[in-house]
Amino acid sequence: MDREVVIIGAGGHAKVVADIILKSGDKLIGFLDDRACGSDFCGFPVMGKVEAYTDFRDKMFVIAIGSAQVREKIAEELKAVHWYTAIHPSAVISELDVTIDEGTVIMASAVVNPGARIGRHCIINTGAIIEHDNQIRDYAHISVGAKLAGTVIIGSHTWIGAGAAVNNNISVCSNCIIGTGSVVIRNIEEEGTYAGVPARRIK
Repeated sequence: MDREVVIIGAGGHAKVVADIILKSGDKLIGFLDDRACGSDFCGFPVMGKVEAYTDFRDKMFVIAIGSAQVREKIAEELKAVHWYTAIHPSAVISELDVTIDEGTVIMASAVVNPGARIGRHCIINTGAIIEHDNQIRDYAHISVGAKLAGTVIIGSHTWIGAGAAVNNNISVCSNCIIGTGSVVIRNIEEEGTYAGVPARRIK
């Protein structure tokens, strides 16, 4: 039976999540968004503000917002809902010991290899590679084309920028930003923004 899904958020990221839902053969009911309620978005209705989620308790929900802090805030506010995990049909997900927790979005052509653990409400963006035995903590965002080698740990709320690479056996702590195209070759243990080849803390 097709699952019926409401998307939280009505921006660019929500378009991609909507496409995943439709390509997965599930049914998109519409969007909830505090700023765009009452309008149409991608041909589907924006049915109200986020607080209106209680009108749709029999549906599933997915948060399609890039900010980790906002995703976490909404996930904590929505009580007793069923979370939808959105996985694009073209994503390559190993069948060997992979865990993907609720509310996570995995986009087109992403690869998740054996032994990987992906937490709650993460974003694994288009073409990203999650190698064997990676641990991706809650609310992390692995951007377009980023590559994580084997046995990498990415802390919660950390954003790995587009095209960035993390060497094998590396840990990146929570609440970090790794800049576009950066290369991480040693453990990152202090929160902040890192960029360059090799990546260094810039603020």
